[in-house]
Amino acid sequence: MSTDRLGQIKRFYRKYKRLPSYSEMLRLFGLASKKAIHDIVHKWIEEGQLKLDGNKIVPSQSFFALPLFGVIKAGFPIIAEENKDYLSLDEYLIEDPQSSFLLKVSGESLIGIGIYDGDIVIIERKRQATLGDVVLAEIDREWTLKILQRERESRKFYLAAANPKFPPFFPTQEMKIFGVVKAVIRKLRN
Repeated sequence: MSTDRLGQIKRFYRKYKRLPSYSEMLRLFGLASKKAIHDIVHKWIEEGQLKLDGNKIVPSQSFFALPLFGVIKAGFPIIAEENKDYLSLDEYLIEDPQSSFLLKVSGESLIGIGIYDGDIVIIERKRQATLGDVVLAEIDREWTLKILQRERESRKFYLAAANPKFPPFFPTQEMKIFGVVKAVIRKLRN
């Protein structure tokens, strides 16, 4: 029953981008006692689903976590073992939330490494990058997402595509790195 109620709260949160009030929870759960709602909410706080932020109740990282049932081979079929842990995609994909943001990809210059038009990339704001990183860069006053590379002979940095249709991009004036791609998000079907 508590899991069903938590599911109702999560659906409410997805729809309205906030937790319901105690009065709204009374209607959602079909209960008449605010004390019952208080007890349910404080049970979720003890379980780590919700947390107190000053005197306000807010979702915790666990609130957004999805069940991680285990590992499944993408090769030959095997018997799957169920292991019910929970994993928050935010925790898994975003190392530093304070310096991270999302961008929607437009174009086909990175299809060779699995980044397609319409994908969402998680960028961590950084001025430094390692060779081979996919970077958000400003090159000669234009923004792009490309792979950071260095020429062997001249040791000059440039930006490379992962699609043979696109040439390498060498800066004529300047190149600035603003972030590094940490993850790619894609819906398989809408």
